[in-house]
Amino acid sequence: MSDDKALVLFSGGQDSTTCLAWALSRFAHVETLGFDYGQRHRIELDVRPRVLAQLRKIDDWGSKLGDDHMLDLAVLGQVSQTALTQNVAIAMQENGLPNTFVPGRNILFMTFAATLAYRRGIKHLITGVCETDYSGYPDCRDDTMKAMQVALNLGMESRFVIHTPLMWIDKANTWKLAEALAGRALVELIREETHSCYNGDRTHHHEWGYGCGTCPACALRAQGWQRYIAT
Repeated sequence: MSDDKALVLFSGGQDSTTCLAWALSRFAHVETLGFDYGQRHRIELDVRPRVLAQLRKIDDWGSKLGDDHMLDLAVLGQVSQTALTQNVAIAMQENGLPNTFVPGRNILFMTFAATLAYRRGIKHLITGVCETDYSGYPDCRDDTMKAMQVALNLGMESRFVIHTPLMWIDKANTWKLAEALAGRALVELIREETHSCYNGDRTHHHEWGYGCGTCPACALRAQGWQRYIAT
């Protein structure tokens, strides 16, 4: 496996775009991976090519950015009953988790990412999970990612390294990280082109980007933007 190569789990949202920029600033060759699992906010898959095209224009990133992969994980949507895979109202559940939590999602994502990386000789896996500003998803926690790294390396007899650049920073500092990586050009790209809204709304434009403005993802993004511009 090459220390110069990385694979970024890239959804087309703010967090994964920031992580992709982070990877491009550190590795000589970076590939991207997206998943179609029947998500109700599938519009995020439509913005991915536009974001990638714009990132190729920044510095020398065009020469570093390699193949983009898309995997069909429709079975995940078929076996889960969540607000991200069905048209139901977003709400809290009795177990204390929001019904936007898709059980097993990040575990499956990391497993398939490692499988692809194994075939392509890629050592470094980058994901935008975070347990600072997040909705309480247990598969976004640092402990989960560390356990996944151990399991993948044992199960595949490999030396994968899972990177989580956003794990310990809030959304305001995610905006700041983007600015530190590539200036206001990257901030504007994220603001105008990426998608985070759980409802898949691209009709309402806010100062922080497109979205319904009321779902948990929009609320986190908006609050982070306000703290970012206030500093």
